[in-house]
Amino acid sequence: MTAAVAIVEAGLPEREPHNPVYRGFISLLDALEGSDHLVWAAVYIRFELGLLSELGFGLDLSHCAATGVSDDLVYVSPRSGRAVSAQAGGPYRDKMLALPKFLLGAQAGGVDAADLANGLKLTGFFLERRLFAPHGRREPAARTRLVDRILQLTTASSSLSDLS
Repeated sequence: MTAAVAIVEAGLPEREPHNPVYRGFISLLDALEGSDHLVWAAVYIRFELGLLSELGFGLDLSHCAATGVSDDLVYVSPRSGRAVSAQAGGPYRDKMLALPKFLLGAQAGGVDAADLANGLKLTGFFLERRLFAPHGRREPAARTRLVDRILQLTTASSSLSDLS
């Protein structure tokens, strides 16, 4: 919760209403209440995407920026913030950001550790590039701690499932 508050405080103008961010924050609180870390972490990533969108920096994950197809989307262009298909992005895969499947409409319950890591990297990249850096700011320490904690939890979960 601290990370979400820090991101909102850093990104939104004071005393300016942003109802979509408020509703997203309520959804995040609901997810924190009774979900496991995979679910609430996925909701948190969606919250950050919603904040970017509300500020005018939304990502377009609906179809491939290069071909227009809406299936086999696996990358996000760091330049445009638009989805890219595996075929179109293949030659540039080292420069692309991975697109977690759960952001394409799949249920958060199906998210795995790699999806969470990729989602946090994706939102972190655009928060840094479009929100913090232009104002001479750095990512809030609360977000850095949350990312570290989520990655620890997902690594521990992966290790435990490998043992069984």
